Amino acid sequence: MTFSRSSEQTVLLIREMSEVAAARRMACSLGQRLGFNETRLGQLALVVTEAATNIVKHAAPGEILLRPLQCGSQAGIEILALDDGPGMFDLSLQMEDGQSSKGSYGVGLGALKRLSQEFDIFTLPQQGSVLRMALWADGEMPSASHWDIGAICLPLAGQEACGDAWAISSGPSDLAIMVSDGLGHGADAAMASQLAVDSFEMSLNKDAYSPPEKLISTINKDLHGSRGAAIAVAQIDKESKLLEFSGVGNISAGVFNGTRRKHLISHNGIVGSNIHKLTRSELAWDCSALFIAHSDGINTRWSLGEYPGLEQCHPGIIAGILYRDFNRHCDDVCVVILRVAF
Repeated sequence: MTFSRSSEQTVLLIREMSEVAAARRMACSLGQRLGFNETRLGQLALVVTEAATNIVKHAAPGEILLRPLQCGSQAGIEILALDDGPGMFDLSLQMEDGQSSKGSYGVGLGALKRLSQEFDIFTLPQQGSVLRMALWADGEMPSASHWDIGAICLPLAGQEACGDAWAISSGPSDLAIMVSDGLGHGADAAMASQLAVDSFEMSLNKDAYSPPEKLISTINKDLHGSRGAAIAVAQIDKESKLLEFSGVGNISAGVFNGTRRKHLISHNGIVGSNIHKLTRSELAWDCSALFIAHSDGINTRWSLGEYPGLEQCHPGIIAGILYRDFNRHCDDVCVVILRVAF
C-alpha cells in the first residue's frame, strides 16, 4: 500500500510582477528540498514564472498553489495557476508555439506542456482558467500511480496551521481515504486532524482493509482529549466495483458520474467527543466516476454541470475550480477528489 497525506501547501496571490518573482523563489526552494537538480530547477522556475506572468498580464488577481508530491521514492511538485479572468476563447491556438502571452518570457502554453510531466487546463470564455502542471525530480511520470488525486488543503487566511487534513492509502485495485475537519481552526484543530491522520494510517498498516465505520471508531478513541473533528472515510475496491462510506460531522462527500451526483450521508456528532451513530453505506463504484469530499470551508452549492467538460479534467483541476469559486473564506479549506487513473 502507498500512503499519501496532506502536506505543506503554499498559496501565493499574484497581482504584480514582484509576486511572480516570489512564486518562482518559493517553487525553487521547495524543489531544492525535494532533490531537484539544476536542470529541473531551471525548468520549474520557467514554468512557474510563465504561469504567474500570464495571470499578471491577462487575469490579475490570481493565485499560484504549490504542493509537494510523493509517489513511492519519486518526489515532485504540483503547480496550480488559478484566475477568474477572461478565459481563453481558442485554447488550441494558445497551445501552439509562437502564441505566448504578450509581455511574458515567450515560452507559451505548448512549451509549458513539454516542460511538465503532467499538464492539464480548463478554461471558458469569461469564466477564467485553471492550469495544472506537475514536474517530477527525475523528469519521469511515476509508474506506480493507479489513481489520479487532486487536493487542496489550506488554513484560514491569517492562520499558520490548517485544521483540516486528508490521508489516502492506495494499491493497484483498492483505496481508502479519510478527510478530517478539526473543530474550529488554528493549532488545536490542526492537532486533532493530525491525530486522525496518524490513527487512520496506523490502522491500515495493521490491516490493509478495515470497514470505514471501524476506522472512525478507532479514530474516535485516539482523539479523546483533543478538540475533536468531523471525519469521513471511504473504501473503494475497483475489482468488486464497490464503495463503502461512513461519516460523522460536516464533511461533504459524494460520487459524481456524468450528470449524476450521489450524496453520501454523514451523521451528527464530533469524533473524539460524542458520536451518536455510526453506519456504513454502500454504493456501486464505476471506474469512470469521481469521488469528491470537502470540508465546510467549501460551499456545498456547486455543480460540475455548470462547467462543461470539467469532469474530464484531472481531479486537481476540479479541486482548483471548487476552491476558486466556492471557498467560503471563513474557515480552513480542504477538498480531495480522486478517480481511477487510465
